[in-house]
Amino acid sequence: MEGGESSWIIHNLCNMRREVSVLDSYPGFIDEASIETAVISMDSVLPDDVLERILGYLPIASIFRAGCVCKRWKEIVKSKRFLWHFLNGSPQTPPWYYMFTSSDEPIGYAYDPIPRKWYGIQLPCIDRTGWLPACSYGLVCLMDTESQSYIFVCNPVTRDCKRLEEPLGAKFSDYSAVAISVNKKSHDYTVALVKSKQVPGNFVQWDVSIQAYDSETRMWMNCLNEVLTGWRGGDESIICDGSLYFLIYSTAGGMGAPENRHALVKYNLSTRSSHDLLIKSFIPVPCPLTCGRLMNLKEKLVMVGGIGKQYRTDIIKGIGIWVLNGREWTEISRMPQKYFQGFGELDDVFASSGTGDLIYIQSYGSPSLLTFDMNHGQWKWSQKCPVTKRFPLQLFNGFCFEPRLEVLP
Repeated sequence: MEGGESSWIIHNLCNMRREVSVLDSYPGFIDEASIETAVISMDSVLPDDVLERILGYLPIASIFRAGCVCKRWKEIVKSKRFLWHFLNGSPQTPPWYYMFTSSDEPIGYAYDPIPRKWYGIQLPCIDRTGWLPACSYGLVCLMDTESQSYIFVCNPVTRDCKRLEEPLGAKFSDYSAVAISVNKKSHDYTVALVKSKQVPGNFVQWDVSIQAYDSETRMWMNCLNEVLTGWRGGDESIICDGSLYFLIYSTAGGMGAPENRHALVKYNLSTRSSHDLLIKSFIPVPCPLTCGRLMNLKEKLVMVGGIGKQYRTDIIKGIGIWVLNGREWTEISRMPQKYFQGFGELDDVFASSGTGDLIYIQSYGSPSLLTFDMNHGQWKWSQKCPVTKRFPLQLFNGFCFEPRLEVLP
């Protein structure tokens, strides 16, 4: 395959079970005519603990494939003892980026920045035409954009999947955003759903609701309903340090439109009070944006935004990265012009997500993928994705996730 691609869907596993001859023939001691070659499988020679240690040296992508070799290997790589040794003995794995080109196809490619390789991955349970992703600590939450009621949580590496109960209240809304947060110790998780629906007969008022799902109780809870005037929700949200953040967008036009058409609001998921007012948590964005992408990097809220031109704020002139400290934004970096131009014709909106110290940025119009290392302040292109652009208007999308074996939905 091209571009260093490895497939997790169709993979020749025969070469992973090597058989070794353990008996040699010695002329003069045994009649050569009666020699029978004795072949012993490696599985029958090695005890479980030794095989565990050998498999533990493999990178996570190879461990996944090793679990497909046979029943014994699968039981080993899924055992709690193996996962404990693997987690305590292996270095931290940076986030991967999953890129796909058609939302009605479950097949895409995941980029591993360590060997700079792409792996073919098929996400489980995808049978809708479009979906919104949210990720946290090895789990991916997906919500279909058509009915907005089909929500499931999966581990893309182990392919374990669970469909959640349908959210409460009305199924349909004009805009929806989904976010997930996984507890790193207990592996319990919270899913937050933000819905925005225009008030009937009113062009400036929008009904915004927040619901939260708890994996421990397996129940949804209505957290808040509030009518916003001149602002609506969208599809961008994140959970960070116990609070839900989501972007809102100005619906005012003409002379009454604000200078910045985006803003950020915050809701405390720890208290889940129905009396908190979203408008009181209003946080202006640092500059006029064409779009904003929110992410949780080590419990710090980070935003990657398209910077609008001075007199045409809907036209992108660059991309910036900011971190939120309290209610103030601190600029971390701006994409150098050579990388900005390297995307070719970059749309006013783009895909971007990150976790840990790594941020990914991708143009909707091409499979080009750029990374930014927060620790070193370094920009770098990824290895070329194997997916090809078949027609001019073909769109690409993606999200990053942490590849983990021990977290299950």
